[in-house]
Amino acid sequence: MPRSKTAVDLSEVVAHFETLEDPRSTVNLLHPLPSVVTISLMAVLAGADGPTGIHKWAVAKEDLLLKSLNLPHGLPSKDVIRRVLCALKVEAFQACFGNWLKSLSDAAEQNLTGSECSRKHMAVDGKTMKGSHDRANGIGPMHLVSVWLSNFGLTLAQVATDQKSNEITAIPEVLRLVDLNGAIITIDAMGTQVDIAEQIVDGGGDYVLALKGNQGTLHEEVISYVDQHVNNDFADIPVRRLEEKTEKGHGRLDSRVYIQFSVPDSFKGRSRWKGLRTIGLVVYNSQVNGKEHIEIRYYISSLALGIKQFAKVVRQHWGIESTCHWSLDVTYREDSLRTRQRCLAENLAWLRRFTLSLLKQHPGKDSLAMKRRMCGWNDNFLMQVLAGNAL
Repeated sequence: MPRSKTAVDLSEVVAHFETLEDPRSTVNLLHPLPSVVTISLMAVLAGADGPTGIHKWAVAKEDLLLKSLNLPHGLPSKDVIRRVLCALKVEAFQACFGNWLKSLSDAAEQNLTGSECSRKHMAVDGKTMKGSHDRANGIGPMHLVSVWLSNFGLTLAQVATDQKSNEITAIPEVLRLVDLNGAIITIDAMGTQVDIAEQIVDGGGDYVLALKGNQGTLHEEVISYVDQHVNNDFADIPVRRLEEKTEKGHGRLDSRVYIQFSVPDSFKGRSRWKGLRTIGLVVYNSQVNGKEHIEIRYYISSLALGIKQFAKVVRQHWGIESTCHWSLDVTYREDSLRTRQRCLAENLAWLRRFTLSLLKQHPGKDSLAMKRRMCGWNDNFLMQVLAGNAL
């Protein structure tokens, strides 16, 4: 097994940003762009929220930064940092992290053995940044659609929209930013669109798409078919099923029953959905102090029959909420941040998601919040996290 790095030379970090196009005027260009971006990344990892915090962290770490980075004119001011993060093209900024993300994914994948090895699962979901609205100018909060590589806890890409309803147009954009080949893509009902399913299959991936009432005829047809067979417990058709039970204490018992079957030949919507092979449903039963609550969710998928795989990716899809979005709100306080300038807000949001990915690769058992504090307190620990030390 290859030996893990315990730290990283900052020149390795800077190298990821060497090809990033500098959007600034060449007049009075005093601070190299890769150095400004590296400082911003490190500062967000250590607890900074915006340009002022990034600058204050840099001043506190002046000796380290002047020794390790190309800063011929000293530290950049908060205004320089703000101008850079406001001017950087969002797509180009994300793209320069591509090789870094691949190296993190490859390193994490090398650690998997036996039953842990599986196809990559990408969960696509949106998150509204509640504090980013600007009521004075009639601008609502920014909504981000992200791709979360659930196997390893990595955010691979993000696209911003002005409204949650625009997820339908944002999802194809964010999918174009990642390699779909061989991956399983899960999306909530908003993204259950014929064109999106086709895009995933054409990219070499498989889809598991949730169904709700907004799908109209498709949703109704699936429910009707299930209702035809549920009374005799699907005795007339071949099905796969799996049940999971969880006791959560305080009188609460949760169970999930996963059911999967092939799409019938008589299914009217089959020809419209490229690669459609199976239908799945999950029956949620929650009992709290004797009171029962049942919910059923339906899915269409290009996957072949395989109940364990279906159950796994549906379960993992919830991880983008409970692991990624929850961490951004609790560890990074994202919902309370009041950055209104759109490009600045989106680039800072990307830095938060990327640094969260770095923190999740570190093997230490401390909480993410504690790891982030440690990055601010201890330079050696900060360098370990930057190394993506997952071995």
